[in-house]
Amino acid sequence: MDTGDRLLTPGEVAALFRVDPKTVTRWAAAGRIGSIRTPGGHRRFRESEVRALLEGEGEFAEAAGTAGAGGHPTDTYERRPSY
Repeated sequence: MDTGDRLLTPGEVAALFRVDPKTVTRWAAAGRIGSIRTPGGHRRFRESEVRALLEGEGEFAEAAGTAGAGGHPTDTYERRPSY
């Protein structure tokens, strides 16, 4: 299955989107971003898919009503106030 695409950890993806790694894991569990599992059960994300999402070209941007104009995965979530 060597596609030549680098696999990113949830922490690496989180840094790119400026969110918590747990948020990335939640996106994957909800099907908002594709992931694969390592033999140890850890999630990994294809760099090309992550880059496409960052540029607004992924399925978040294409799916009507599931993302805002920017295509960022967090566009459909309201920000909670910080206390």
